[in-house]
Amino acid sequence: MTKRIGVLMGGMSAERQASLCTGEGVASALTFRGYDVVKIVIDPGRAPLDELVRKANIDVAFLALHGRGGEDGCVQGLLEWMQIPYTGSGVLASALAMDKLKAKELFRLHNIPTPPYYVANEDTLDALEAIHGSFGFPVVVKPRNEGSSASVARANDTNELRGAIQRGLAHDSGLLVERFVKGMEVQVGILDGRILGGVEIVSRQGNFDDASAYTPSLGETICPPRLDATRLGGVMNLALRAVKALECSGACRVDLLVTEGENEYVLEVSTSPGLTETSLLPMIAASAGIDYGTLCEMILRTASLRAGISGSVREEAPRSSECTALRDVQPRVRSVAG
Repeated sequence: MTKRIGVLMGGMSAERQASLCTGEGVASALTFRGYDVVKIVIDPGRAPLDELVRKANIDVAFLALHGRGGEDGCVQGLLEWMQIPYTGSGVLASALAMDKLKAKELFRLHNIPTPPYYVANEDTLDALEAIHGSFGFPVVVKPRNEGSSASVARANDTNELRGAIQRGLAHDSGLLVERFVKGMEVQVGILDGRILGGVEIVSRQGNFDDASAYTPSLGETICPPRLDATRLGGVMNLALRAVKALECSGACRVDLLVTEGENEYVLEVSTSPGLTETSLLPMIAASAGIDYGTLCEMILRTASLRAGISGSVREEAPRSSECTALRDVQPRVRSVAG
């Protein structure tokens, strides 16, 4: 309890608002449990992150950042140099998981099924018909290095594909064109190598996006997924294999597709999943009997320097049961804005 916890939030990606919501939730939960918490809000064009971190004088960083610049290894590398333990995956694992192409290449290397794909860029538009060839439709177009599903599009013919690529290039210089696979969308939560459970996503729009998960009129979540025990166990193990292939650590969420046949496909691994009280990972954890505050504390206890430059706080943070007596402690929350 002597550690000062810095909750890093905001950032410059398309998921900035989601990050702010995650950060506020985490900061409140940890403060309620008696931790000394400072909120470090990263704003584009303002004070550099290293200055904010030094000004906050923190001992541990809880990363509530999403998307490019936050979960792609950049912040993780800075914290390694500053020797400040942090939550989530290390530099390399974060970068690999964020780069959808490299993640897929590693999945294939480890015999982890993932939908067929090819890479598209500005030059692809000049010879789109020849490059796409007999790949077929429908397809899903997604930025290679962006975490938000808001920029993901489905294309049913060449004209739609061309338009989706043109729009996607506004978000990233490289895109993935992925074969559309019809199946149940399942997301699996993993914490430091432990499978917490899974949730099924049912979208009324035909494809999942962020709004479908949180807006009842657009979709719903079913926890646990409607799969028999044997197949659900196989899906969980496949998710864990994907996390191990990328050497991720801390809290992760794995997105998969489960077909009516015998096939399952890994879409991607998120190394910094949303952590609002209504986000999918807390929902999965709740199904395993882990409440929101306990989940935040469990994630905090995984903080370390992945490069081994200095020690970890893993053994220094108190157990959840030791914090129950701290619920009447006067909150100590500070804010540092960039």
